Amino acid sequence: MPTEMQTGLRPRDVLALYPSHRDTIPTLLASRRAAGPDRPVLLFEGRNWSYAEIDDASGVLARALLVRGIRRGDRVGLVSSNGDVPLLMFLAAAKIGAVFVPMNPGLTDSELTYILKHCRPTVVACRTAELERVERVTRTFNEVPWLLPLDDIGAAATDIAEVVADIERYADRNRAIALPEPQPDDPAVVIYTSGTTGFPKGVVHSQKNYVWAAEAFVERMHLQPTDRLLTVLPIFHINALFYSWGGALAAGAAMITVPRFSASRLWRLATETGATVFNILAALGNILANRPRSEFDPGHRITRIYGGPISAEMIRVFQQDFHVPTLIEGYGMSEIPGACNNPFEGPHKVGSIGKPARHPRFDDTFVELRIVDEDGCDVPVGEMGELLVKTPIMALHYLDDPEQTQAAMQDGWFRTGDYVWRDGDGYHYFVARKRDIIRRRGENISGAELDRILSEHPGILEAATIGVPSELGEEEIMAVLVPRDEPPPAEAIIDWCNGRMAAMKIPRFFVFVNALPHTSSHRVEKYRLKQDPSLLARAFDRERHASAPA
Repeated sequence: MPTEMQTGLRPRDVLALYPSHRDTIPTLLASRRAAGPDRPVLLFEGRNWSYAEIDDASGVLARALLVRGIRRGDRVGLVSSNGDVPLLMFLAAAKIGAVFVPMNPGLTDSELTYILKHCRPTVVACRTAELERVERVTRTFNEVPWLLPLDDIGAAATDIAEVVADIERYADRNRAIALPEPQPDDPAVVIYTSGTTGFPKGVVHSQKNYVWAAEAFVERMHLQPTDRLLTVLPIFHINALFYSWGGALAAGAAMITVPRFSASRLWRLATETGATVFNILAALGNILANRPRSEFDPGHRITRIYGGPISAEMIRVFQQDFHVPTLIEGYGMSEIPGACNNPFEGPHKVGSIGKPARHPRFDDTFVELRIVDEDGCDVPVGEMGELLVKTPIMALHYLDDPEQTQAAMQDGWFRTGDYVWRDGDGYHYFVARKRDIIRRRGENISGAELDRILSEHPGILEAATIGVPSELGEEEIMAVLVPRDEPPPAEAIIDWCNGRMAAMKIPRFFVFVNALPHTSSHRVEKYRLKQDPSLLARAFDRERHASAPA
């Protein structure tokens, strides 16, 4: 059984502390419970769950789902912010072999409708605040899902005992029902990610993919059983669900989460909860770096940060001002979790996404990387090309989308659509996104989706959205618009966007042009728009306009 004295263990030795499992989420949890049932596993708003408590509660919830007809392969939707009960839903779905589909509660009705129609959940769990909306958008479906109010199963409770009591009541105390045994290759999770067709794609991962990705994060960050992983990122993203939550389970450690990110109290939260590991995105890191130092609490215990991209300035600030010694930059996508990273033990190269990722249970290669030209031929060291990734935890497929699956997953390799180059030491460096994806504040946003919505405005003939540099890192969104007649006021375009796209997708900059550049096949040449600095120079900036004095 792990003790507080067991620190500094090698990743393989950490995994060796626990009984073997069968590469499924339920057996991973059972293995860690067997070694330390009373150890903390999840901390949320004063509720500190032990491995035994969360295993038992998720088991009762799994039986409740079975009683109501949820079976292996059925999809269990979730529309919620972070919390302990949403993670109980994840574990319960895994225990019956159902497929967990977390969704962003910040989506508009039309965005949420598309995903719900696409994934066809048998049940959708949501907080009371979202219940009416989900009911409204699903009532016309051919197969209307059962709606499960999270408040009825403990989300509104004050302590763990009350959460468990709520679940017991909801489950009608059906403890005698035997749970099935999911198999490693059973689909377990669908993560929705933006696609170049203008609609999100459902990335399907198996039970084994989840477990191996979780164990790989133990390697990536040298997690220890005594670690506490703080995540403020949403669980409908792979970072929080696979790396933080999965990494905590794989290490026999604990995760801390909150409903939403608060920069002003982040360091106080870290100190109060004893957090030791923290996952960030570039925008989040830059926000913290620019906050008043009066908010910083030097009593925190965070020693390791994982994320990307991590600039030299961010490293300086976190090491010197915030006293966090180790920052590890890596690279992954929803389809290929944790593909590469700077080795934990170094050397660390600033600006590099690192080398192929390793796994504690693999002596040989775990991930392979190739950089190829347009003809699929490998390029020499130092030359840019598209990154291809081969990993045993590549997504199974895109949900109900064989064409996109075939285009992206070929002969065991995943085509990332990202341009990178490699140095003589085998370190890789990200250059640009080949696909029309804008990276804004940790979100992958489809330019094609925004183009479609903006072009539907009656005053717009054609629209092209592009990413432009952000002062917080990553990108801001600029809409380049061709008007039908006189350009509509920018405020009218913003009003059009409100309710048709999530707030984080609404462009910051708007600029009107007479025409857009096109290829011979009439595709907009967005790279030419990015090369024209005059567009941004004369664009309407809605953030600056909103902050201007009246």
